Amino acid sequence: MEHKSFASWKAQPSLLGFGCMRFPVTEKGEIDEAEAKKMLDYAIDHGVTYIDTAYPYHEGNSEPFVGRVLKKYPRDHFYLATKLPLWSLKEKADVERMFEEQCTRLQTDTFDFYLLHALDQEKWQKTLDLDVIPFLEEKQREGRIRHLGFSFHDEYEVFEEILDYRTWDFCQLQLNYMDMGIQAGMKGYRLAEKKGVPVIVMEPVKGGRLVNLPQNIQKQFLTEKPEASIASWALRYVASLPNVAVVLSGMSTMEQVIDNVSTFSPFIPLNEKETQIVGDVANALHARIKNGCTGCGYCMPCPFGVDIPANFKIWNETAIYGNQKKGETAYRKLDQASAQYCQKCGKCETLCPQHLSIRSDLGKIANEWKEPELIR
Repeated sequence: MEHKSFASWKAQPSLLGFGCMRFPVTEKGEIDEAEAKKMLDYAIDHGVTYIDTAYPYHEGNSEPFVGRVLKKYPRDHFYLATKLPLWSLKEKADVERMFEEQCTRLQTDTFDFYLLHALDQEKWQKTLDLDVIPFLEEKQREGRIRHLGFSFHDEYEVFEEILDYRTWDFCQLQLNYMDMGIQAGMKGYRLAEKKGVPVIVMEPVKGGRLVNLPQNIQKQFLTEKPEASIASWALRYVASLPNVAVVLSGMSTMEQVIDNVSTFSPFIPLNEKETQIVGDVANALHARIKNGCTGCGYCMPCPFGVDIPANFKIWNETAIYGNQKKGETAYRKLDQASAQYCQKCGKCETLCPQHLSIRSDLGKIANEWKEPELIR
């Protein structure tokens, strides 16, 4: 199992990290503990040492389950990461209460990696208002937090503000070969690299979308390395970046665990030809996009309740990855916010910085997944 070391760290975790948000579940939607335990045990037995969970995963059940599984291992056998759920904090006293509750749930007094969870502009402001950072810095001085960082979901400018605020031990970013221009993206990665802040990668296979690719596109991978899984290409792509310390994978089956462990044992960075192939695949997928909606939201709110960015996201992702059934299911869940309720008033088009033909495109979506009584 590959490991990377950084001068600023007191740890050398495995390059592959086990993300504990997508365990297999029973018919009741609960964690299939027997199978999930086998998966964690296999990963740890084969050199995975970075275990990442969070308070809300699996409706709050991931932390307690992970705590029970890890209890049998010596504490120096793994690196435990979890995250502070900022949305649950109402006052300063809640910070300590939540921290201690997480210690109890995970049966530990010490977190190797502790993150401010899913920072955006609003949560960052709450972090400052509630003096969260001074409290966590005190816990770090006490030795109860070994490395302090944050995970991030917002635009680059917000990321830059947060990264410049203090000297962070690490940051966690969404990175994959389709999302290098989304959120902090590659620009954020480069800034972290420049400042000497190691990056932990989340969503390297984009929630599974980069595993089930259209046949004509994945053929490029299979022709070059027929023995390699499609997932391994996405994992190797981000793991080849020099400032990436850990690549998290939210594994749901034993097959995924075995395949991912194999990818990192040993880890072989992409060569020049393989990097070009990944670029070609990304270009081919991007070429399938229906329109250029960036999800900025300037077109909102719609006077008639249509969630324009959500409609376009579903439409584009269905076109890119070819899963028509999944796209239709997501579209139906929009209910009265779906494209079929567009009244073609045109207000949205006067606000769109991309100058998209929103009314026409919403009409195409409505026709694609039409319910005749709603078509106007």
